[in-house]
Amino acid sequence: MASLKTQERTKERFSLLLLDLEEFYFEQHIAYHVTNISKKERKSRGSFKVCSRSIIFDPEDLTEPILKIPLRDCKKIEFVQKENNPFNEPRPSAISVSCGQVIYIKESNVISPYRNERGLKKINFQLEVWTKTEDVVQTLLQLHRASCLEKLGDQTAMIAANLQSRLARSSFDKNSFQNVAEKPHMECEVEMVTPLVSNPGHVCITDENLYFQPLNGFPKHVIQIKLHRVRRIYKRRHCLRPLGLEVFCTENDFCSDIYLKFYLTADRDEIYYYIATFLENHMTEHTAESYMLQWQRGHLSNYQYLLHLNNLADRSCNDLSQYPIFPWVIDDYTSSQLDMTNAATFRDLSKPVGALNKERLDRLLARYRGMPEPRFMYGSHYSSPGYVLFYLARVAPEHMLCLQNGRYDHADRMFNSVGETWRNCLEGATDFKELIPEFYGDDCSFLENRMSLDLGRRQNGSLVGDVALPSWASDAGDFLQKHRTALESQYVSEQLHEWIDLVFGFRQRGGEAVAAHNVFHPLTYEGGIDCDSIEDPDERIAMLTQILEFGQTPTQLFSSPHPQRITPRFHNITRSSSINSPVSELSPSSQSEDSSFEDLTEESRKMAWTSMGTLTQVSSHKIHKEAVTGIAVTRDGAAIFSTSQDSSLKMFSKELKEFQRSMSFSNMALSSCLMLADGKTVACSSWDNNVYFYSIPYGRRQDTLMGHDDAVSEMCWYDDRLYTASWDSTVKVWQCVCDSSSSHKRSQFELLAELEHDTGVNAAGLNPAGTLLVTGCKDGAVTIWDTSSYETLQQIHCHTGTIHHAAFSPDSRHILSIGADSCMKVIDVQTGMVISTVKAEEEQRCFCWDGNSVLCGGQSGDLLLWDLLSNTVTKKIAAHSGAVTAMWMNDLCSTVITGGEDRQMIFWKLPS
Repeated sequence: MASLKTQERTKERFSLLLLDLEEFYFEQHIAYHVTNISKKERKSRGSFKVCSRSIIFDPEDLTEPILKIPLRDCKKIEFVQKENNPFNEPRPSAISVSCGQVIYIKESNVISPYRNERGLKKINFQLEVWTKTEDVVQTLLQLHRASCLEKLGDQTAMIAANLQSRLARSSFDKNSFQNVAEKPHMECEVEMVTPLVSNPGHVCITDENLYFQPLNGFPKHVIQIKLHRVRRIYKRRHCLRPLGLEVFCTENDFCSDIYLKFYLTADRDEIYYYIATFLENHMTEHTAESYMLQWQRGHLSNYQYLLHLNNLADRSCNDLSQYPIFPWVIDDYTSSQLDMTNAATFRDLSKPVGALNKERLDRLLARYRGMPEPRFMYGSHYSSPGYVLFYLARVAPEHMLCLQNGRYDHADRMFNSVGETWRNCLEGATDFKELIPEFYGDDCSFLENRMSLDLGRRQNGSLVGDVALPSWASDAGDFLQKHRTALESQYVSEQLHEWIDLVFGFRQRGGEAVAAHNVFHPLTYEGGIDCDSIEDPDERIAMLTQILEFGQTPTQLFSSPHPQRITPRFHNITRSSSINSPVSELSPSSQSEDSSFEDLTEESRKMAWTSMGTLTQVSSHKIHKEAVTGIAVTRDGAAIFSTSQDSSLKMFSKELKEFQRSMSFSNMALSSCLMLADGKTVACSSWDNNVYFYSIPYGRRQDTLMGHDDAVSEMCWYDDRLYTASWDSTVKVWQCVCDSSSSHKRSQFELLAELEHDTGVNAAGLNPAGTLLVTGCKDGAVTIWDTSSYETLQQIHCHTGTIHHAAFSPDSRHILSIGADSCMKVIDVQTGMVISTVKAEEEQRCFCWDGNSVLCGGQSGDLLLWDLLSNTVTKKIAAHSGAVTAMWMNDLCSTVITGGEDRQMIFWKLPS
């Protein structure tokens, strides 16, 4: 909603929303509106704006209205010569406009419906810079000719030619660069898109910034976005064509920082790939499937997940024809109390709005069966510009006036009551609209008439004011809180996948859509018609206008049924019914909700560890020539990467059950590998003192970090920091520098700290929060470090030989270490005390643990399951024919991969 909020009523009253739809603002001049009152000349100073279809005069005196003169209504536009007679008072040249209509806007500086005054009028303007008058008149005459052409297609073509000529004669002002050393990569003509408005100008991208410079200098001379602040970028379909690019500098907001529409798809793609390349190590690229897994496991709330799906499906708050869609989830707007333990409180999410009322659906189906192809069940859509502004009229009145030719809708058709609107969606013959994200946000201003707008009087005599709320809500804030609580409730969490199937998934189109009664007009679907194939320009524009006003179905994200969410039954009913609890306890992003889902995941892990003794070998593969030293797996589990003492990094396809890629970085052994947070880069440490970065999408080495004086033994990564342990007796902490260029040179990493040890460091690990680091050395010392201050918290000499592996427990309270002395040590983090020592029959090389049980790999090749409470081996599993040298376990502890000196990789799984 941020992009729709009307600007503060300051001296700058002009807005691009005062233009007609698809109109452009070209230039402005300081001028005087000259009137003659009682033979006295009166001058009003202001801004004279030349637009593609109108003249707009914005007076400096805020009590005077803004004048808008449509060029199509102009009878004559003349250049009046200046007075040269030395005996008369000197008169500057002027612009004389004879017109049949003048539109008065913001009278008394109040946002209200426009007043149209018809009848022949003569209006005179004097530019402050007289010399420009003749040029301005020539421009107006050219635009006037375009506005008076009979065919809309011809009008549009002539205005577009004028615009392109202006863009071609100008270029981006390089003096706007923030840094004189910036290197421009490319520049091209674009339009910046905001709701209902397109503002042409030039975009320029450098090695540091993305700039947009409006042709008209409005709302400011240049808009700058630092590339290192960018978190997400999306290609967009704009007006049905692949020309849009949207840039976000935040992770979870649904309003972007800039939306650009390009004239050429190739220009859009070049800037997209330039930014993507720049951000390759700084930005996590998510797919619908990756978000789905996060949502399923409870790492994303329902609200967050729906926002991400909307983003991926081309929905943008800058495009009202493709505004984000959220579902109605409550069916009870009449009770005095909202009972969230009762399923009847909720809307049936397996059906579209149009199918919720059986009687209405029967009538629609009867019409559908008698309809010629292409048939559709619903004549209107669930999302359109009109519906969005129906909800947001109180915070975006200028948008509604823009969309509706300077008028508000009839008072009885406004958004007057939540309950009435829901009832109309159930019973109305043509009303099937869903909701927008604002209904589940925390800003209730769209429900209140805070601007004291005169939105009309209803038939019952009442004025349109605040939205009437259901009786179970004490005020607008309480309504949004309960609405959000309902969205995150157990019932909705268990049913939401069915609504996703209808809007974003496999029931969106085809036979499944017919079976689900989810068929809309064919023009609403992506690819339903190719507007570029329509030769007649008038027909093409009319068709495009119809599609954009009618609404568009989101891009289809899923082609098979969406899985259900794993819901925390043991917590949810109690919490969701406590609707009088504070917001902090109920918010889905709050600690309470997050911890309940964390409890669910923790429960799954506990169950997995309870049955770890049943671990079963699925397959084994010999893909290396020497011992396996490291294992890393992509987020979706499809690709497994492994490093070896044979100096190679190999990629194994789980689906194809064969290795697909092999890469050598040097002729020395690789000691470990790590999947970085972006899911697209594998870091490999080497005995040649370097760390290599391998790009999965490009299939090549993209970077080398030469940071140590001896072999790099192990690595950790958290946020944008890399920790490298080395036999040179140091652990180095590197910051991934966000504002580096896209050339991916070593300067990408900045050394933050160097943690000194007495001997070579052989093991390193971070706690889950990234706040603590544990290191294990060749002299048997375990050291605990604070990662914010890089100070030593504890140092414990607890082994008599090299430490092979050390790791925190999931709760960060304990550390387990194993070494060449065949001992396993449990250390209390807070006190540094060794609270448990287990002497094994043989040397253990690697392990995974949950704080109570340990699955470790020994020198003989067996896997041992240890119970640390009883210090006993509960299970011995035959695995490798040589020492187990590497082990990986998935997040839910149900899948294990081991690597050994026998050059084998073995895949293990817990029985379902």
